[in-house]
Amino acid sequence: MPIRVQNDLPIKEVLERENIFVMDEYRAAHQEIRPISIGLLNLMPLKEDTELQILRSLSNTPLQTDVTFVRVSNHVSKNTSTSHIYKFYEPFEAIKRQKFDGFIITGAPVEQMPFEEVDYWEELKEIMDWTVTNVTSTLHLCWGAQAGIYYHYGIDKVPLPEKKFGIFPHHVKNRRIPLVRGFDDVFYAPHSRHTEVPQALLEQDGRMMILADSEEAGVFLCMAKEGRQIFVMGHPEYDRMTLDSEYKRDLGKGLDIRMPVNYYPENNPENRPNLIWRSHANNLYSNWLNYYVYQVTPYDLYGTPDFS
Repeated sequence: MPIRVQNDLPIKEVLERENIFVMDEYRAAHQEIRPISIGLLNLMPLKEDTELQILRSLSNTPLQTDVTFVRVSNHVSKNTSTSHIYKFYEPFEAIKRQKFDGFIITGAPVEQMPFEEVDYWEELKEIMDWTVTNVTSTLHLCWGAQAGIYYHYGIDKVPLPEKKFGIFPHHVKNRRIPLVRGFDDVFYAPHSRHTEVPQALLEQDGRMMILADSEEAGVFLCMAKEGRQIFVMGHPEYDRMTLDSEYKRDLGKGLDIRMPVNYYPENNPENRPNLIWRSHANNLYSNWLNYYVYQVTPYDLYGTPDFS
């Protein structure tokens, strides 16, 4: 898939080295085609790492995709330079009159805080409300999934006895749904979180369809409103070494952190982790773009009544 990015985005060179077709703004402007418009609200601390992971995940269909990085206004990132954020990210206020084919809300390292204590919670509520009428399908990741379920459906997260950390096996629950088309009976995905939305509460509520779960990690994938809202409880976009970086970072801080499960060969942190979740991650993003964005969205987003 050709992905349109800003001409001088730092990760553009990395994507090109991986033979991912990246189209800059100049070339895109001369093509007579309407690309799929995707907004990415990046709440992760290491913005450039997440940019690379998400763009890599979006690169596996023949659709041309135009990605807009979005930021919240009421938060100052401590791990990414202000110059990078202000150069490559649009404030929500600048894009809220636009419509998008798809929108992604990432996780964030604030899951142990009540939602109302997160400094950008009020703005995030506005963004999630805006997606209802301005976005064809919204993909929520990890804490973003918990926040979306809490805001839209009133189901709160609960703390886990210990961090859910590692690569866990999952089972497909409803193979007829296009979002999991092509998935194996058992597939793996990364988790890195201290909280969860209990599966029993989701099943009792009944407004969301659970599509994949795990005996060890709970619900992995569920959706509502026929795919208008999709919630992914883990981090399928993670790179091979992301959990390794998190683990060694926390060890360096002296935190009580267990080794990520099912991750290092022979449970030896000196061994290079096996990448056993990438194909299903790519499948998930491709199915989302194809079945819930491209085949549903109108050609003229601005000539369309509210999606609600």
